[in-house]
Amino acid sequence: MTTNINSELQKNLLRERFTKYTRKAFQMLPGLDNPKILDIGCGSGVPTIELARLSNGQAIGLDINQPLLDALTSKIEDADLSDRVKTVKCSLFEMDFPDESFDILWAEGSIAVIGFERGLKEWRRLLKPKGFLVVHDGIENMTNKLKKIPSCGYELLGNFTVTEETWWREYYEPLETRIPELRIIYIDNPEALAALDKEQQEVEMFKRRPTGSVFFVMQKR
Repeated sequence: MTTNINSELQKNLLRERFTKYTRKAFQMLPGLDNPKILDIGCGSGVPTIELARLSNGQAIGLDINQPLLDALTSKIEDADLSDRVKTVKCSLFEMDFPDESFDILWAEGSIAVIGFERGLKEWRRLLKPKGFLVVHDGIENMTNKLKKIPSCGYELLGNFTVTEETWWREYYEPLETRIPELRIIYIDNPEALAALDKEQQEVEMFKRRPTGSVFFVMQKR
């Protein structure tokens, strides 16, 4: 496993602190019987595993990064969920599932890659009638995003904010604390040190421009 993947997995361990927000968003959905869920841009699958447990349904974790999918596969096996959770290597620009394949589409942090409006429009065909789309995205352009939801064919069931203070306390501050410890561990590994430099830059960028994020819970009209 490469150092960069180790770095991503370190950050995913921190992201597990955000699982409570995944649960909060899921609890805004009505009860569904054995739903089929697609987790778009799943990474190492922190939300994917949680969604499978919460829903008692079938889940697919989709990502372009095979080593992270391999890490998710290990989690699936450890959780004894191999009969209900699968992985697919695919770009979110190239998803070719049949129309109306899923009851729930879930996207925590991935819609920014394709753009909020484009994601809502292109992903809509994948949802069954009255299916649900849950997106966790940046808080910027909030007013415009709220306007796009009905124009793209959805009803907003609710939304909630993860504040910048929460991001700092639960993610960036622990990450900043961990970086010096990892520098000692990887002191003779230039690739690792370069990856840690990038993570420190990410922390510094947040310090300069702290921002929150929003969960949007939507239903296909």
